[in-house]
Amino acid sequence: MDFPQDHEFELVRSDHWLKSSAAEVADRHQRYQSRLAAIEALHGSLYAFAGGHHYFGFSLDRQKGLLTYREWAPAAHALHLAGDFNGWNRESHPLSKDEAGVWSVEISMKPSDIEQLHGSRVKVWVSHAHGSQARIPAYIRRVVQDPDTHDFSGQLWFPAGPAPQAPPFRPDLSEGLYIYECHPGMAQEKEGVGTWEEFRKFNLPRIREAGYNAIQMMAVMEHPYYGSFGYHVSNFFAPSSRFGTPEELRRLIADAHEMGIAVIMDVVHSHTVKNTNEGINEFDGSDSLYFHPGPRGLHPDWDSRLFDYGKDEVQRFLLSNLRYWLEEFRFDGFRFDGVGSMMYFHHGHEVFDSPEKYFSQGVEWDAITYLQLANHLIHHINPHSVTIAEDVTGMPGLCRPIAEGGIGFDFRLGMGLPDFWVETLSRRKDEDWNLHHLWHVMNDRRPDVRTIAYCESHDQAMVGDKTMAFWLMDKEMYHHMRIDDPHLSIERGIALHKMIRLVTLSLGGQAWLNFMGNEFGHPEWIDFPREGNGWSYHYARRQWSLADDPELRYHHLKDFDQAMISLAREYHLQQQGYGEQLWLDDWNKTLVYRKSGLIFVSNFHVSQSIANYEFPVPEAGVYQMVLDSDDPSFGGQGRLDPLITYPTRFDGTEGRHKLRVYSPCRTITVYRPLV
Repeated sequence: MDFPQDHEFELVRSDHWLKSSAAEVADRHQRYQSRLAAIEALHGSLYAFAGGHHYFGFSLDRQKGLLTYREWAPAAHALHLAGDFNGWNRESHPLSKDEAGVWSVEISMKPSDIEQLHGSRVKVWVSHAHGSQARIPAYIRRVVQDPDTHDFSGQLWFPAGPAPQAPPFRPDLSEGLYIYECHPGMAQEKEGVGTWEEFRKFNLPRIREAGYNAIQMMAVMEHPYYGSFGYHVSNFFAPSSRFGTPEELRRLIADAHEMGIAVIMDVVHSHTVKNTNEGINEFDGSDSLYFHPGPRGLHPDWDSRLFDYGKDEVQRFLLSNLRYWLEEFRFDGFRFDGVGSMMYFHHGHEVFDSPEKYFSQGVEWDAITYLQLANHLIHHINPHSVTIAEDVTGMPGLCRPIAEGGIGFDFRLGMGLPDFWVETLSRRKDEDWNLHHLWHVMNDRRPDVRTIAYCESHDQAMVGDKTMAFWLMDKEMYHHMRIDDPHLSIERGIALHKMIRLVTLSLGGQAWLNFMGNEFGHPEWIDFPREGNGWSYHYARRQWSLADDPELRYHHLKDFDQAMISLAREYHLQQQGYGEQLWLDDWNKTLVYRKSGLIFVSNFHVSQSIANYEFPVPEAGVYQMVLDSDDPSFGGQGRLDPLITYPTRFDGTEGRHKLRVYSPCRTITVYRPLV
C-alpha cells in the first residue's frame, strides 16, 4: 500500500484549493487500492486479470486439432455456434454453461478442416427470455461486412505460422511530443476508403518529413457506421477490416517505429453502440450484461450504451482490450475518448466551481477506479507508454501519479484552446482581440498537469463547424489561393494562421497536436458518406496535392508548420513549462514572451508595423532572428532581414535591458541569443 501515513497525498499538499477535499482524495485512492488488492487476491495480478482475450473468444490448438470458443452470457438460455465451418448449422454445436455464466464449446478438427478455418465466417445464436438472435462474439478479433447484404459477421483469423512480433519500441520524446492526429480511411486523396497499406506507404513518410514524432490514430476498432469517425465501436478487439488485415496494421506500426514515430490509439471505452446486430448490447438478452440497466445505461447525447465499470467482467473486458492492443499490435499508448463523460453521471454537464463538484456531486467512482487501473496496467506493460485523457472538466489529479493521489494519465487535452480560437475568430473583429485574455487562456492550466496544446483537432474540422483556415478565409480559399493572385482576405488568413499555431504551440502546453491536413490549411470540412450527401466520399479525404502544388499558397503553410515543429524540437519548447511574459502592449496588439531562451514577438495589429519597437529582456546580449512568419518562403511579405543582429541596450532610468526590433503587423518573429 502506498497510502500516506498522514492521510494527505502530495496532490493535496501541493494545491491549497484541495485542502478541504483531502479526505475525498484519500477515499478515491482507497477505492483503487481495495479493488486492485481484490483482483490480485483472486487472479494473482492485474496483468493476469487483463488476459481475458486469451480465455474468451476463439483459440486454436493446431497440435490437438481443437478449436475452443468461450462467451460470458449469464442470462442466456442457450448458445449455438455456427459458421462456414459447419455449413451454418444452428443446432450442431451447442455451448455448455458453467456456474459463472460462461458458455463454452470445444470442437475437434481434422488438419484439412483447420486449413479451411482461417478467414471463415462465424456467428453465435443466443437464445434468451426475449427470443433468439445471431450475434457476433464479444471477443472476436476480426469482423467483416458482406458487400451485398451489408451484414456484419465475425471472421476466424488463424493465419498459418506464428504472428510476427515486432521488437519493443521506446518513443524518443526528449525533444517533446508532437502528435499527428489521423484517420486511416480518409487519409488519401481518392474518393474512397483508404487502407492501412496506403497510409503506411504514403502518409508515414510525409508525417516524418513534417517533423512529428507520434501519430494518434482514430477509428482503429471496428465500427459499423463509417460516419461515426470510429467513436461508435461495436467490436473492441477487431481492427477495422474496411482498412485491411490485422497483419497490415502491424506492418504499419512496425514501419512507424522504424521511422521513430510512436503510434497512439484513440481508444473508446466511454461508451459503445446500441446495435444488437453488431455490438455487445443485450448480448444475453438483458440490458445489464456489460452496462448499467435502465436510463443510467444510456448516454443522452451520444445515443449509445454506458459501461458498468464496477462489474468484474466489464473491467476484465476493457482492461484486456488495452493489453491486447499493446501486446498484439505494439501500440505505444492511448488517447482515452470521453474521459470527462465517464467520470460523472451528468457526463460533465456542470459548472465546476468548487472541489465538491469533483468529489461528491454526481461522480462515477467506478469509472475513476477503472481509469486508475487502466493507467496502472498500461504503464506496467510498457513504462514508456503515453496515456492521454480527453477531459474538459479539470478533474484534480487527472495527470498526477496514482501514488500521489492522482488518476495516472500522462497528458490531458487542452480542450479550452480550440474553443478560445473558434470564439475569437467567429465573434471578434481583429482589432478587438484582447491579448490579456489570450495570455490567460494560453497559460490557464495547473503546473502539474501536462497539457497537449492544439488549435484545432478533428472536432473543429467536422461539418457543422469550421477549420481555422476556413474561419479565416472562408469561401475565398476556393478562388484565390494561387501565388499570383493577391487577395486581402487570403493575406490576412495566411498570416494569422501561422501566428495562431506558433503562439498556441509555444505557450499552450507540454505537447502539440495537429489533425492531418490542418497544417496546410486544408480548405474543406469533413463529411462522411451519408444519405444527405448522396453517400459521397468527396469530403471524407485529404487533398495533399494542394499542399504539394508550388503554384498554390497551401505549401506556404505546410512549410511554416515544418519550420515551427523543427524549431520547437530543437529548443525543447515543450519541456519548459510556462512562457515568461516580457511585454504586453494592447494598444499595438503586441505580445512579447520568452521560452527556452527564445524571444517571441507577436504583432497581431491589423496594420501597424512598428520600427524600432523596444521591449525589456532579462539579460544583455545580441540576438538574431531564427523564425519569421513573414518570410516569403512562408507566404509573407519579407519585411525583415534574417541576417541582422540585434544588440540589447541598458536603460538606466528603468534599470533593465531592452531589445529593439522592427515588428511587422500580423507577424510572429522568434529571436535567439547569440553566444
